[in-house]
Amino acid sequence: MAAPIEELVASLTGPDQEPFEALQALKTAVLALPISTLRERVPELRLGGIFSLLNVNDREQIALCVVILERFLQALEPVDIARNYKEELQRGLYHPDDSVKILAITQVGRIVECSAALAEIFNNLELLKQIILSIGGDKLSVAKEAIKSISKIAQTTSGLDVLFSSNLLTELKNVMAISDIVRYRVYELVVEISSVSAESLGYCVTSGLVPQLLEELTGDDVLIRVTCTEMVTSLATTLHGRQYLAQQGIIDKISNMILGADSDPFSGFYLPGLVKFFGNLAVVDSPQQICEHYPAFLQKVFDMAEGQDVTMLGVAVDTLGILGSNLEGKQVLQKTGSKFQTILKRIGHHAKNSSTEMRVRCLDALSSLFYLPEDCHTEDLLAMARTWFHSLSAQPMDLFRSIASQPFPELHCGALKVFTAIANQSWAQKLMIESPGFIEYVVDRTVDPDKDSKDAKFALVKALAGSKTVAATMGNPHYLMLRAYLREGPYYIKAVSSVAVEGAE
Repeated sequence: MAAPIEELVASLTGPDQEPFEALQALKTAVLALPISTLRERVPELRLGGIFSLLNVNDREQIALCVVILERFLQALEPVDIARNYKEELQRGLYHPDDSVKILAITQVGRIVECSAALAEIFNNLELLKQIILSIGGDKLSVAKEAIKSISKIAQTTSGLDVLFSSNLLTELKNVMAISDIVRYRVYELVVEISSVSAESLGYCVTSGLVPQLLEELTGDDVLIRVTCTEMVTSLATTLHGRQYLAQQGIIDKISNMILGADSDPFSGFYLPGLVKFFGNLAVVDSPQQICEHYPAFLQKVFDMAEGQDVTMLGVAVDTLGILGSNLEGKQVLQKTGSKFQTILKRIGHHAKNSSTEMRVRCLDALSSLFYLPEDCHTEDLLAMARTWFHSLSAQPMDLFRSIASQPFPELHCGALKVFTAIANQSWAQKLMIESPGFIEYVVDRTVDPDKDSKDAKFALVKALAGSKTVAATMGNPHYLMLRAYLREGPYYIKAVSSVAVEGAE
């Protein structure tokens, strides 16, 4: 098979050959061979002829060339691409067809991941400049690929030097001036680079781009504030990012923005983002410290949960689920006493009566709030979970059983997730055994119509059967039923034997 491919590549520049037909034949041949075979043959080929066939106005021919080149270049080592096809890639960045630009940018991204090939790219600032300019293009697909490649370049100190200690920084700032949308793209890139390490953040701060982002976060433009909040939230997921934001007083400023939201008629645009910022901060840092240092955060979440605004309610429910996903967060919520129990009653109401989307969000949050690892089953924590559960409604078991019996898979699975969350807790097991027909429902596969439902039911059975207290709480016969279900798996179908009756047709 190697010889025909070599002949096809050579024939592309032949005087009597129709390029389109030859390209179609070459595409078929190239795609039919495994990459391992191509790796043995591609170094012997000269791909310049295929690159030259990109210089036409024929979209079909360009598409064929791109597919072929993607396959061939995939089989080449990055260092070989850098040394032999650097000029072709650079020309590709100027090509009017987006697929050619993406091909070139993707290959540069591969090259910069190879330490042996880095110098070939770093010594070509014109090529890097063109990739930066691609961030400002009309096509989002091209811009995203450019951001990805620049981000890879910034993974090393030498790459950071090239980007931020040369004229490329000026080019980056010039690109930002094209439009608000492009500026956000650059901010996205800067945050991604800053998140890698404290050193990366230092380069981005010194460049002035991170300070500019933070300035816009607290500016007067409401819509810009929304976008910048999302980006700062991403930066806060790293320890060095959080430390920098705290040192610059940004976390205090966000807290003050939450405090001032009641007097701002436009706060509905940016308030969800601010609350999500603190919710994520609490998870990666310390829920207790965050809620103690910034009490406005939790108070605002409670206000949103009790309010009538559906958007705010959804954010509050999601945030409570995130906050209560670890033990410290649960204890923070428990310290609010009856205030949180009132919120739980409200969530229980919405889990029953709201739109399907809101009901699912409530169920997801409740499953997060109620789960306790078995090694955390102290008397106080179990009593807390039991009190929370009974705060949801007068008959919480009936509430979730009615939701689980509905024909909507997302609600069915959501209710099963709540049962799974409490399945290893002895007080919940007693409620289950006292609820008529519950165990029979759990081991009945016929009520789970789809794969997701069967998987959710199996997770519940696994949680029950794996509990240390289930045999004593539910009794040995029920325990054996659960073990049998677990052994048979989620998709088991009992064989039904047919019995022949004399005289029957």
